[in-house]
This record gives sequence, structure tokens and C-alpha cells, in this order.
Amino acid sequence: MRNNISPIVEGGLLAAVSVVLGLGATYLPIIGIAIEFFCAVPFVILTVRQGVGKGLTALIVSLMLMAMFMGPLLAARLALTINICGIILGWCIQKNFSTAKCFVATFISSVAAQTIAIIFVMAVMGINFTETQLSLMKESFDQSFQIYESMGVEKSVIEESKKQIEPAIQLISFLVPTIVVLISLINTTACYLTSKWIFQKLRFQFIEALPKFSEWRFSIFFLYLAAFAILGTYWGGTRNWNLIYVVSLNATFLAMGVGLIQGLSVLSFAADKHNFSKFARRLAFILIIISPLFLQITSCIGLFDMIFDYRKKLLS
Repeated sequence: MRNNISPIVEGGLLAAVSVVLGLGATYLPIIGIAIEFFCAVPFVILTVRQGVGKGLTALIVSLMLMAMFMGPLLAARLALTINICGIILGWCIQKNFSTAKCFVATFISSVAAQTIAIIFVMAVMGINFTETQLSLMKESFDQSFQIYESMGVEKSVIEESKKQIEPAIQLISFLVPTIVVLISLINTTACYLTSKWIFQKLRFQFIEALPKFSEWRFSIFFLYLAAFAILGTYWGGTRNWNLIYVVSLNATFLAMGVGLIQGLSVLSFAADKHNFSKFARRLAFILIIISPLFLQITSCIGLFDMIFDYRKKLLS
């Protein structure tokens, strides 16, 4: 595609687009969530076409402009957690990295950016991020219980529900690293998919598509990680080794999450082999996701597939 405008004008226009998207993502209810997924796209385009230097310059300009309209903290959060991923992805595309390398590099940068953003908020605001989030969750549940009580729900039922929720909230406080990884994965996936869609519309060259989901495989490292992490969780919990317990617990959820993805991939491969309809496949995936038991079974299938390779057995 021919470029009929100067690099400076193009950079200014893309920076302006990023500011408009950032304002929409911040102030528009509901639809703002969808808009936020596109915030990194202008930086992907600019970095691919003009390099990292111009991408970082546009990031700084957009950060200053957004800070004027939405405040420095919100602007910094958007720039650090989302827009920087666009620059990393654009740089990887410019360097002709493989699709897997582009995705992994963007994901790692997103994890680092999320971590820096949390530390930045804690340093500037002087608050404990984890305690603040847990406090907000408790307040939300308390308000819900008050509504249930006003509707005539028995107090004994409400008290029993409170007893069940408190351990879950405590568990979430231990899983902040895993939550950061999950948010980073969502941001990376959104950045990749939205950029791919926009590049196709603009007829720009994009990286190759990811392999079919039914072909996804991960390293056997995650199987060993799950085994050692489960042991570490047991030892840490029974011997009150808090650090080992927290680290092992997060490692367990990380390994099981990877196993879940590979398990769903194996099931997708089986569905392809037996010509399951799209409706049946989606229904099965929904049932797996909403059932804790099926989630664990699918995760175990994925982890053991790393060593046994069930797909070869399905082909034989």
C-alpha cells in the first residue's frame, strides 16, 4: 500500500487515534471494554511502518495528552498495560519474527508492564494493591448479602454463604501473580487479534496465522512443574512455609492452566477426527468450562498429553 502522507503526519494521526480510543475505553460504559482491546493497534501500525523510536515517541505524546483529560494514573495504566504491547508486537513484526515468538514476546512484555503498573500505583498512592482489591470484593459481597437479606433470605443461609466465600477470597489474595498472568494473556490475545483484523482491512502484511487450535502443544516442562508445584503446595501448607506455599500454589494454577489449553486442543483434535458439528463442540467446551470437575479432568488430559501424545494414538 502506498504511503501518501509524511511520517510525522502519520505518527501524529495515529497518536491522536490512540488518545480517542483511550478516552472511549475509559469513559464509555460497556462498549469501552471492547474499545480498550483496540487501543494498542495504532502503535502496532506505527512501529511496523516507522520503527520503535517513532512508536515510543507517539506513546509519550499520547500519554501526555491522555493525562490532561483523564488524569495521570489512568493514562499511565493504559500506556503501561496495553499500548506498550502494541509497540512490542509491532517491533516483532518488523523484525519478521515467527508468530510464536511475536506472541511470546508480547506476552512477556505485558506481564512485565502489568507488574510495573501495580508497583507504580502502590508507590504513588501508598496503598497495598492486594488488600485494596480484596476489600472492594468483600464490600461487594456484603452489599449482595444485604440485598438477599432484604428479599427475605434466611440469615442462616447467608451466614453459610459467607463462610464459603471467605476462604475463596483468601485464596485469591495468594493468586495475584496468576491473575496478572491471566490478564496479560487476555491483553496479548486481544492485541494480536485486533491488530490482525485491522491489518487485513488496511491490506498491510501481517505475521502468519497461529497454528490450528487442534495442533497446539506445549513443553513437557509444564507437566514437571505441575508435579513439583503440587508437592510444594502440600509441604508449604502442612509445615506453614508460607512463601513456598504461595509460590507453589501459583505455579500449580499456571501449569494446570496450560494443561487445560492443551487438553481442549486434544479434544478439538478428536472432534475434528470424528467430524463433530460446531454446535456440539462449543456445547462440550462450555460444559467443561463451567464444571470444576471437567476442568480438572481436561487439565490432566492436557498435561499427560505432553508425554503420551494422545493425538498420535487417535491417528493410528
